[in-house]
Order: sequence, then structure tokens, then C-alpha cells
Amino acid sequence: MAASSSLKNMALCLTGVCLVCSAILGGVYVLTQEPIARAEKANLQASLSQVIPDGYEISIEPVYREMDGARYECYNAAGAGENEVATAVKSTVNGFGGPLTVLVGVTSDGCVYAAKVLSHSETPGLGAKCSEAASHFVQQFSRFDPSQKSLKVKKDGGDIDAITASTITSRAYALAVENAVKLMKEDSYE
Repeated sequence: MAASSSLKNMALCLTGVCLVCSAILGGVYVLTQEPIARAEKANLQASLSQVIPDGYEISIEPVYREMDGARYECYNAAGAGENEVATAVKSTVNGFGGPLTVLVGVTSDGCVYAAKVLSHSETPGLGAKCSEAASHFVQQFSRFDPSQKSLKVKKDGGDIDAITASTITSRAYALAVENAVKLMKEDSYE
């Protein structure tokens, strides 16, 4: 015999369905939490090794620094020499599609060793090209000396070639790198 359709029966049925779905969702979260954390840690370690020079001992423990009201996550690295230090700075700015997070390796002389996009919401096929490591745009930041060149796109009087049809993303990427360099210059590795 079918249950009668009443407000009480509908509410009980809906509550039961919600409880079952919540339990399943909670179980999946618990099961996937550790593998996701391991994958994120492995991704971070791989990214750190790409933006810090070879032969440097990288600390996986973040150090937090503040500049202009923003908080930056930094990872220090030491080379063989006493003055050989580098820092990887996680710099987040607003791009065209939302937050753009760039990991920037800055050496003790204030030069950018390399930069790598960690996350973005840029337009596929246009602004998303900022995450392609082999692209001309990204390669411009490799071994970039800000004392010799300007970290602005050419359209704004700088030395960076923007991604075609993605000036806002290019400006954001350059700003993220510039913020990391500025943070390290102010911090002076103290």
C-alpha cells in the first residue's frame, strides 16, 4: 500500500533523502581529504623546484610576510654559499577571470629566477596561456632582472610582451611578479 501524499510524509521523505545524501557526501570528503592533501603537497614541491635554482635546499614550511595589507606565503631556500638564498613567493592578484596565483622565485640579488602559475580562472585559449610554461610570455620572466627592465607590459611602457588579446591577464601576471620582487626588496632577506 502506498503512503498517502501529505505534508508530513513529504517532509519526512525529503529529510531522509537529505540525511542519506549528506552522509554519502561526508564520507567521500573524508576518503578524499588525505589524497588531495598529498597531491597538493607534491604539486607545491614540484612547483618550488621549478622556480628556485638547482642545488638550493628548499624549506617546505611556509613563512608568512605582509606588504601593503596583503599576506604572502613564502618558502625560503639556501644555496651552498653563505649569501646564496632564494625565496619562492606565492603572489595572488586579480586577473580578467578572477584570482591569479603565481609562484615567483626571487634570488638574493633581487632577480626573478622563474615564475609559475599555480591557479587561475582566465579565459581558455586566451588568458589561460599564462600557465603554459613553454610560451614566450612566461619565458620572459625567467632570469628577469627588474633593475635592468620594467615589470610592466609594453602597452604600459614596460618591457613585457603581453599575451595577444589578453592584456588584463598579462598585466595581472606582471603585477604578481612585481609584488613578489617588491616584497623581497622590502624584506631584504632579514
